[in-house]
Amino acid sequence: MSHRSGDHVFEELRPSRQTTRPLLAIVTALAVLSPGAAGADNPQARAVEAASPGVEAAAIHQAVTAARLAAWGRKAADAQALILAARMLAEIPFRSADFAAEPGAAAAPGTPSDAPAFTVAGLLDEAETLARGDGQTLAEIEAVRAAAARGVANSPFGQGPILARRDVQARQTYWFEADAKGGEILRVAAIGDGDTDIDMVVRGADGRVLCEDGAYDHFPVCTLTPGEDQRLRVEIINRGAVWTRVRILSN
Repeated sequence: MSHRSGDHVFEELRPSRQTTRPLLAIVTALAVLSPGAAGADNPQARAVEAASPGVEAAAIHQAVTAARLAAWGRKAADAQALILAARMLAEIPFRSADFAAEPGAAAAPGTPSDAPAFTVAGLLDEAETLARGDGQTLAEIEAVRAAAARGVANSPFGQGPILARRDVQARQTYWFEADAKGGEILRVAAIGDGDTDIDMVVRGADGRVLCEDGAYDHFPVCTLTPGEDQRLRVEIINRGAVWTRVRILSN
């Protein structure tokens, strides 16, 4: 597959220290305790963490951390958490792609999801609702919107990870194949819309499970380093009773 990314510009924002410190502590805890991001479900992924991941793989980790922070912010009705999640997401350039899909799941209903969209604009819209007219919070939201509108520049994440969107029906599996290079870290994540449990399984060419994230959440991650070049099968499994819209990321 070939991918293109456009020119981007990003303006760094500096929120008040008072509101940022506790949220940064939450972000750190979410990043450390995230079982999918650390690959805790398989020994090979744990060994991978000793290596230095590529910049695109690091971008996927940040995106999933932002998703976890946003989920916490919704539960806590915390506008600042959603703003910070939006800022984290705005730092990441994405390359659009259409993964070579196999008939692993039928198309989901063509109706809009009621769940909030995991985009910078969607997160800021949620934050605005939670702000309840607070002037300082609304000003921060508008500042992030203005910066995000300019795109991303001087990003530490290179060209950024590959992004594709898929709708997966209830209790169905969507899968695609990816060519992995031996000795290089591969990180794949799926970020759902939050209304159902999503799992991930990565299989080798022989069908053996190389990585599995079965945590009860909607943002599974698999990290692995194949010993040789091979084609892998990535399965995104919707465990819930409703269809879900999923953003699939891969470096």
